[in-house]
Amino acid sequence: MPFDNQNVDVSGVDDRRGRGFGSPIALGGGGLGIVGVIVVLLINVLGGGGGASLLSDNTSSQGTGETTAQLSARCNAEGAIERDDDCYVIKSYNEINEVWATQFSGSTYEAPRLVFFEQGTSTACGNASSDVGPFYCPADRSVYIDLGFLAALQKQFGAQGRYAQTYIVAHEVGHHLQTLTGTEARVRAAQGRGDAQALSIGVELQADCYAGAWSALANRAGNFSISERELDQALNAAAAVGDDRIQQKTQGRVDPESWTHGSSQQRRDAFLRGYQAANGSACTSLVPLSS
Repeated sequence: MPFDNQNVDVSGVDDRRGRGFGSPIALGGGGLGIVGVIVVLLINVLGGGGGASLLSDNTSSQGTGETTAQLSARCNAEGAIERDDDCYVIKSYNEINEVWATQFSGSTYEAPRLVFFEQGTSTACGNASSDVGPFYCPADRSVYIDLGFLAALQKQFGAQGRYAQTYIVAHEVGHHLQTLTGTEARVRAAQGRGDAQALSIGVELQADCYAGAWSALANRAGNFSISERELDQALNAAAAVGDDRIQQKTQGRVDPESWTHGSSQQRRDAFLRGYQAANGSACTSLVPLSS
């Protein structure tokens, strides 16, 4: 088990599973633009609308309808982190925030909220369906995850292993770092002036790089020991959500002109860049912004 301790803090979690939503629309409408809300990720955006079929494994989430106290009790029970995906994701989220908090010298790190949902949910960025996959909304500084997507990703795209789930969470928190550091605002301002595709891809690769940097920092600090096998799981997960692999899987062809997140090789390389540097500053130049 890679975690340094088994305590699971659910105070930053908003569990909306089982609440229903009605008729969700695709997140990103209302003139928000290709990068404006930095909607991540992985299937609907990359697969040209093929996300629903990839999420059709009907995986149910543990803990639907639980109160915060019930969720805490279950996730802190013996073996819960190993057994239940939601508890593992929460623990990963805890450890990711703990490490980044130590890196914000001279300022206070504000952790994002972690929101579990099913089918669809409302956010400060608009309404979202599960088809968009995990995403981060800068307007409410929250990471949104439907656990069914994680299962589909692992079953249908070969992103096997628990550390692949950690990579997804770390990538989304990477987008939160972009909000805290001002990168998201600068990208939003640059949308009309620069290459929107290059900006979009750069934002995603930087989030991958931040995920890699966190992995190395956590390993070095002893917060989250990562083995060579787990590193491979993260690298495989990053490659699994490359635009080229998603398009080939969902459309049977690859169209680089429509890419928004980068190729499998680019995403793998970005994660490895952060991991080898063990420093978020190594990720800065990945977003093509003028200084």
